[in-house]
Amino acid sequence: MRLNILVCYDVNTEDPAGQKRLRRVAKACEAYGQRVQKSVFECRLTETQLEKLKQRLLRIIDPQKDSLRFYRLPGERERWVEVYGVDHYEDFDAPLVI
Repeated sequence: MRLNILVCYDVNTEDPAGQKRLRRVAKACEAYGQRVQKSVFECRLTETQLEKLKQRLLRIIDPQKDSLRFYRLPGERERWVEVYGVDHYEDFDAPLVI
């Protein structure tokens, strides 16, 4: 069963090390979901994938400077997301038409 997970982060980029962490966090999140805002990703993950993503991100962030949040969202995306303005979301579970 896949879970709807919202991953949000705030990485302190006052120094070059923080800028590197920010790029690494974004790259890790891109491997598991899709960006819906600059530091927010929507993901559909199994429990195993969620744990792998958490562990990967926890190895990257500096807990003294950065913040990382995981929200488990109930039901399907259409029930819990209201979008106003540009929405670049693509349903990766839907059939791909070429």
